[in-house]
Amino acid sequence: MERTFVMVKPDGVQRGLIGEVIRRLENRGLRLVAAKFMQVPRELAERHYAVHRGKPFYEGLIAYITSGPVMAMVWEGPQAIAAVRQTMGATRPTEAAPGTIRHDFGLEIGRNLTHASDGPETAAFEIDLWFRPDELVTWQRDLDRWIFEEA
Repeated sequence: MERTFVMVKPDGVQRGLIGEVIRRLENRGLRLVAAKFMQVPRELAERHYAVHRGKPFYEGLIAYITSGPVMAMVWEGPQAIAAVRQTMGATRPTEAAPGTIRHDFGLEIGRNLTHASDGPETAAFEIDLWFRPDELVTWQRDLDRWIFEEA
């Protein structure tokens, strides 16, 4: 079972879209295993976005992600990374497919509502960065057998 990190960014929180993001991921069949509503400290933001350090947009990115609360989550399911990214849509909302969160609610890349891990290594790094192991809940839904081929 694959796990991935998802964050509703400050613009998504301010626009009241946490429930919409959760609803769409649950409707997709993914299982929530951790959630944390929080204000992001600068040191965490810097570690999360370390790959962008030195780029022209880095300071603005740090200022934005620390500007308001976020909802950090871990979701799991078969091919969870691909399923979440497909549900979120392309990074640029104007290039996102109709029906995706970013297409339906976004206009600009700097206000694209959500973050989702882009691969297994990134997901493992981000989950470990944002959550302690004891904050991840392993559980089974009764309906998993109707969603997952191997529940």
